[in-house]
Amino acid sequence: MIKTLLISNYALISGMEIEFDSGFNIITGETGAGKSIILGALGLLLGERADMRVVRDTTRKSVIEAVFGISDAPAVGSVLAEMGFESVDGDCILRRELLPGGRSRAFVNDTPVTLPVLRQIAVRLIDIHSQHQNLMLAEPDYQLEIIDNLADSAEVLENYRRAYAVYRRCLKQYTETRDMIRRNRDDADYIAFQYNELEAMDLQPGEHEALEHERETLSNLDELLDQLDRAITPLAAEPMNVNTAIGDAVSAVEGLAMDFADEDDAEPEIDFHNLSERLESVRIELSDIADTLMDYRESLNADPGRLQDVEERLSKLYSLETKHHVANADGLIAIRDRLAGQLATLEDSDRVLSTLEVEAKRAKKAAVALANELSARREAAATEFASQLREMASPLGMPNLRCEISLTRCKLGPDGGDQVQFLFAFNKNQALMPLGGAASGGEISRLVLTVRAILAERMHLPSIIFDEVDTGVSGDVATRMAAMMAGMSRSLQVICITHLPGVAAMGNVHFKVYKEDDDNSTTTRIRRLDNAAREAELALMLSGKPDDPGALAAARSMLGRG
Repeated sequence: MIKTLLISNYALISGMEIEFDSGFNIITGETGAGKSIILGALGLLLGERADMRVVRDTTRKSVIEAVFGISDAPAVGSVLAEMGFESVDGDCILRRELLPGGRSRAFVNDTPVTLPVLRQIAVRLIDIHSQHQNLMLAEPDYQLEIIDNLADSAEVLENYRRAYAVYRRCLKQYTETRDMIRRNRDDADYIAFQYNELEAMDLQPGEHEALEHERETLSNLDELLDQLDRAITPLAAEPMNVNTAIGDAVSAVEGLAMDFADEDDAEPEIDFHNLSERLESVRIELSDIADTLMDYRESLNADPGRLQDVEERLSKLYSLETKHHVANADGLIAIRDRLAGQLATLEDSDRVLSTLEVEAKRAKKAAVALANELSARREAAATEFASQLREMASPLGMPNLRCEISLTRCKLGPDGGDQVQFLFAFNKNQALMPLGGAASGGEISRLVLTVRAILAERMHLPSIIFDEVDTGVSGDVATRMAAMMAGMSRSLQVICITHLPGVAAMGNVHFKVYKEDDDNSTTTRIRRLDNAAREAELALMLSGKPDDPGALAAARSMLGRG
């Protein structure tokens, strides 16, 4: 149940704290006083999208916080524990903050969470029924959601959705492969021709770039040879070159080293032996450089027709690259491999298709089995629901109500293989019809209240809020609807926003929403009414005057009966 609701800096609310009762809570107030603002704030705790225009003072954050008692809701406690949240002294605290600048934050027990997590917890704590849901009752998707809630089929439905997704994936793979094979068979000869043409090229990765570099080199061969000759001549020309000259220098320096070695006690100022070794190292290095340059020059002369070969190879590559709309040989290799895969698939198409077909059929069989289980649960729940709906709604001024929940099998979809339709007749001579064409606004309100009463009992929700569910009804019917809500409040918290005094008189506690003006602004406020204030409020609702003697007497009588 909601123990405390705090709202600050939200729309017309500067600051508000409401302490609700565990039973039947009534909220009244004139149209425009701000009752819908309170519901809007609660909607944010249910994960609804925030509209920053509702922030009263845009320089400060807006905060909506609710403290829920969950001691009597073990299912909620289990969900919180599974998600890693511990209760705070038997409570769960949800908070939403709208920050200056347009951002919003959500918290569960002071721990930051995402909106989906907040919503997942909030929907297990409170159900807000607005007038919009009166219209939703005629929609097939909402009707199926009701039946699934009553059938307790959440786990089966989730399993089915997973199986259905697998089936759709397998079916898509089968149909796409089948269509590709059909297309490829029509073009099999052309595919084989393209593949053979690329395969005969013996393409190599990076070949395009390597050939262009080689062509650039060969195109400048004469200049390159001249430069090489100029480099090689001083290193290896005969009879005299730098290598020979350094060899002579090595011999001379070695002779100097030996001369000093023969003289007793002679110590040269220069280490001729070391110089000889250094000169020999230079000679070896220059000899190696000369050999390398000569080998490279010889390779350039090895094949005079190489440039023509390179040009022809590049011409073929350019032609194929243009034909296949790729930039280089690597792109051609990718196309060649893809064509090879298509040919392999064609050659093994019967086996491939057979395998995919078996997988799709197996996946469909699994989905159908779960869809059948869903249908069985739904049929049982629909029969019980129709009977319960007639029994509970008939006393609400609909003694001739007939109800049939029609479930017809249809093509498998994301929610199973059932199409649901609620059919009603409100008079003896009336044929069963869909809700939209069979009911008045007041009759829909009564049906909706009955549906929510049945759902609340089955779903064990801690709290439910009715926003003017009594629209379109009055008199004895309104009193009976109030009695139904009062009966619900014995097992869960009920909060009802109403304009009917007969409904308001049935509550355990009564809150009034009103507006106050000062020189600068209008502010929405709320206060809990004592007995005298309740009498005055009911008198105001009855006659428009809080001090009308007759209305006050009627109010006291209504409160006594309530």
